[in-house]
Amino acid sequence: MNITIRQAERDDAKAVAPLIYDAIGDIANNLTGEEEVSQILAALEQYVTETTNRHSYLNTFVAEQQGEIVGIVVLYDGRLGYKLDRQLEQQLAKKGIQTSLDIEAHMDEYYIDTICVSKNARGLGIGTLLLQFAEQKGKELGYEKISLNVELEKQDARRLYEKIGYLTTESWTIINEPFHHMVKSL
Repeated sequence: MNITIRQAERDDAKAVAPLIYDAIGDIANNLTGEEEVSQILAALEQYVTETTNRHSYLNTFVAEQQGEIVGIVVLYDGRLGYKLDRQLEQQLAKKGIQTSLDIEAHMDEYYIDTICVSKNARGLGIGTLLLQFAEQKGKELGYEKISLNVELEKQDARRLYEKIGYLTTESWTIINEPFHHMVKSL
């Protein structure tokens, strides 16, 4: 298995958007202000091509296998979360949607916002490679901890994160849904 992880590019948006949607599910409705799957995907594609939101290609890294994108990880500095979300709120306001997005990380954390492996590539260790990449990137940038949030019902994901050193530090609420906030020292 030859997997390459690289910075996403604007042209990757069509392949990245469905993976974001697969990872975040109904949260995508709130982030895009859309209800129809095709419109949600179109909005997510647009977000990936931009530079001012959490799902920008600038914050996204893709795992490729034989030229095909088989996974993604979206990473950003916890200090930037507020700024990225305010810009997204302004975009939604232009659609007539007034919302306040929840902060998802502490300011001293390197944050894994979204991680997803395509259905046909699951079980091959790509998710673990993406997590290792995120941790290495965090170390290179000088962070002492990395964090993520996992939905309460995603027990398999939580067990995987615990197995590789993440600890649940607190309960967290994102768009009125409960999550485990998990942190790993780098």
